[in-house]
Amino acid sequence: MSSVPPADPSLPPADSPLPPPVVIAEVKYSLPQILQELKAERSASTFAMEKLDQNEIGKLFKAKPIRRVKPQK
Repeated sequence: MSSVPPADPSLPPADSPLPPPVVIAEVKYSLPQILQELKAERSASTFAMEKLDQNEIGKLFKAKPIRRVKPQK
């Protein structure tokens, strides 16, 4: 009697059709053009607001010191 290990439930059955292979398309960008766009975005006021918003959001998640209340007599 041969022992056959149970099938792994995470794998598809052997008789099921294989999914189509994933195709990755390569996209090329011009570095000078990207740098120019980045410079323009950073000088815009909306970028400054985004940075401010990130600072304010960071403050919300910063660990706050535990304050102890003095017991009343």
